[in-house]
Amino acid sequence: MRLPLQIRLNRMPRPTGSLTLSRDQRRIAHMAASLLLEYPGAGFATRMPLIESSVAGLPGPIAADFRRFLDHARARSSTALEQEYVATFDLKRKCCLYLSYYAAGDTRRRGTALVTFLEAYRAAGWEFDADELPDFLPAVLEFSARSDSPIAAELIAAHREGLEVLRAALDRIDSPYAAVVTAVCRSLPEIDEATRERYLSLVNEGPPTETVGLTFIGNLAPYSPTGVTRTHEEVRP
Repeated sequence: MRLPLQIRLNRMPRPTGSLTLSRDQRRIAHMAASLLLEYPGAGFATRMPLIESSVAGLPGPIAADFRRFLDHARARSSTALEQEYVATFDLKRKCCLYLSYYAAGDTRRRGTALVTFLEAYRAAGWEFDADELPDFLPAVLEFSARSDSPIAAELIAAHREGLEVLRAALDRIDSPYAAVVTAVCRSLPEIDEATRERYLSLVNEGPPTETVGLTFIGNLAPYSPTGVTRTHEEVRP
């Protein structure tokens, strides 16, 4: 559905500036974001002190982004955090944590996009073995944090406009999760003009809306490299 012309955007909303991070700093930022963007269920509160100490050494603006969210989470009850997560990511179309949704929406193209994520993991020597779809942002961020393959960076770069749409949508509703996604965007290279145009188009138009079934994908969800068990305690590289 198109927005009324008078409120359509012709520039990117509040873009973030990219910061230069070392590989280890990027690993820490992406693993911390992966953990914080998962459903805040059992163990979430006990992980927060480890995440907080890990991100403290990151460049100032990124550390501040994480601290802003952690301060918010610490002040909320576990039930309130869970309700906030569901209200933010499950009920708002432009606050979707599945990266391929922004470009493909609920169309036939999304099935192909999901297979591309699986192939990217395998090309880097990983097997996706989880109850989530392979484009789930926390899973992609964990892949970036734990993999030494350049494929991980390429996978995020290929969906940068979706990340920026997510960031802008969270910022627009004043969600505390905007700070976490902002930290991720700061950790990535500056976006080029072509990406800016795709981002602006997605902000204005939203994802495609042709609805189709994706049952042939099966139940996928957190992946781990062959023989490695995924743990929530691994924040530092």
